[in-house]
Amino acid sequence: MPYTPHTKDDVQRMYAQIGIEDESELFDAVPQELRVKSFDLDEGLSEFEVFENFKKMASDNDTSKVCFLGGGYYDHIIPSAIDALSGRSEFYTAYTPYQAEASQGTLQALYEYQSLVCELTGLEVTNASMYDGGTAMAEAALMAIRVTKRNKIIIDGGVNPIYIQIVKTYLAYHDIELVVMKTKSDKVNLEELVSLIDDSVAGYIFQNPNFFGSIEDYTKIIESLHVVKALAIMSAYPIALGMLKTPGELDADIYCGDGQSLGNYLGFGGPSFGILATKQKYVRNLPGRIVGLTNDRNDNQAFVLTLQAREQHIRRQKATSNICSNQNLMTLRATIFMSLLGKDGFEKLALQNYNNANYLKSELEKLPNIKIFNQSPIFNEFVVELPIGCDEFLDKMSQKGFFAGLKLDNLYKNFENRVLVSVTEKRSKTQMDSFVASVKDIL
Repeated sequence: MPYTPHTKDDVQRMYAQIGIEDESELFDAVPQELRVKSFDLDEGLSEFEVFENFKKMASDNDTSKVCFLGGGYYDHIIPSAIDALSGRSEFYTAYTPYQAEASQGTLQALYEYQSLVCELTGLEVTNASMYDGGTAMAEAALMAIRVTKRNKIIIDGGVNPIYIQIVKTYLAYHDIELVVMKTKSDKVNLEELVSLIDDSVAGYIFQNPNFFGSIEDYTKIIESLHVVKALAIMSAYPIALGMLKTPGELDADIYCGDGQSLGNYLGFGGPSFGILATKQKYVRNLPGRIVGLTNDRNDNQAFVLTLQAREQHIRRQKATSNICSNQNLMTLRATIFMSLLGKDGFEKLALQNYNNANYLKSELEKLPNIKIFNQSPIFNEFVVELPIGCDEFLDKMSQKGFFAGLKLDNLYKNFENRVLVSVTEKRSKTQMDSFVASVKDIL
């Protein structure tokens, strides 16, 4: 049965109604030289054949290897309750919950998500999510431009290099100067940063822990930014906030991050969602949608969309962003995840990640051919320097049953023998010891 159940007679009647004889006439406005002449497609398949093909493709995936990959996406335990609850019919409301009376389930879930993010970050307001961590960072940069009415953004070299590319893309067609700093080994180049901070700067973007896994205290830097009325934009792996100083404690102005680690699967790098939170005084510059709590005319509690300074509404060209949506399902899963863990559970999860990573780091440091790149303390990932190339190392470790880390030579110059190794609460001592033994055997 075709997906569009129109008979040939139905189609002919539609053609006659709009005055054409063939569907190709619908595309008369497209020049011939821009049209595809033909599609090289295989014959169509039945539903059964499609499912069989999917099964075969899925069987080619190797799920047996132990994962030490990170760099923005992490292999965490996902409680089975998240799948069970996030699939319930209470949340099967419209994609866009404009009609509040028909979308109370979705709106309340988003409101609770916002409340939990504010507790996690120590900031006062957050929106109902962005698309991912990279777009959240880019929107944070634009927020700083609007708030300060300046046009210079400094971004630290320790920020995820993929995020840096996204920020560059977002800002490319604005009259904005973007200064990308280089790190000093695995740390902030403090001398260079101090020389750059002046009253022309709208904001400074940093990541803690940074992309190499290193932790620093940015308190003094943030104080220096505030002296010249520049904004501090902090990106952080959400799990790390269970242990490290929160953006609120550091007096950061804006927080951005990626929520994949909060109850969402790795998939093939997505889907995920972006977190964006800020201080109350900047709420009207916060893009996207915000869910609020109010009372209806019968004095019953009601959840509604509020402060939607979007181009779809009355703001038009004055809109804070053209972000028109949020990641409802992903944020719902994050809400359930954070609720299941609670404050104590979240802190224990962060500590377990920290302890596991530091155990593996200390064991690898004992090997004669391994050097740890990080000079600062680390949270749950670190960079190893190898006597062989990244590809050779990762291939040999793959043969021993490990996704051993993220190669860095395609992200940074002169990093041909450096690999980012990540450890989560899923990694047992046995697995980590086996990892070390395999590295020792290879090298």
